[in-house]
Amino acid sequence: METASSFPVSYSGGTLQIILGEVLIFNTIIISLIGMVFMNEYKIACFDVYYYENYAKSCCIVFVSSSEEEIICEYCRTVEPINDYVSGEFYKRELPCILSVYNLIKMDIDIIIIDGFVTLNNGKKGLGAYLYDSLNKQTPVIGVAKTLFSGCESYSEVYRGISKKPLYVSSIGIDLEFSANLIKNLKGKNRTPDVLKRIDHLTRLR
Repeated sequence: METASSFPVSYSGGTLQIILGEVLIFNTIIISLIGMVFMNEYKIACFDVYYYENYAKSCCIVFVSSSEEEIICEYCRTVEPINDYVSGEFYKRELPCILSVYNLIKMDIDIIIIDGFVTLNNGKKGLGAYLYDSLNKQTPVIGVAKTLFSGCESYSEVYRGISKKPLYVSSIGIDLEFSANLIKNLKGKNRTPDVLKRIDHLTRLR
């Protein structure tokens, strides 16, 4: 398997059997490897930021995408002062917060997950794309949003559990369908994966 920066797209071969949840697929000649997310382990760092009146709390959880989904470490940092919110330029507020806690990580990361979109309408960069550029385009970034940004085009709707509301997944530096399958298969029975619930909780702890 190649490294996270050069994920494979498809596989051509003979008769194969793979397990996706409880579904068995037999005698497949061409199978997209993006459905085989957890046959390899990736170190994933997810980030979230919560804004208080005069400061922000930025947190990161690093975990392994195995069947156990082991959390390796958690980081949090208070950021002050913070930039004012500017419509259409949210990244100017959030990116410094994410980078401040990213710099605490002392290990190589294969994939990053953020709360938001990677790209916006008309190909405009979103938070994820700016983060990707800030890290010299070395680490793939997946954006997970609960609300659709008007005009967005490059995203995938991911339905989890019994929820009828999708998560909106976008990505850069990594195949979008791979990203959608990864988010869909993260632990948790509800719309939001457990690890993303956990990081949201961390940011709100004073």
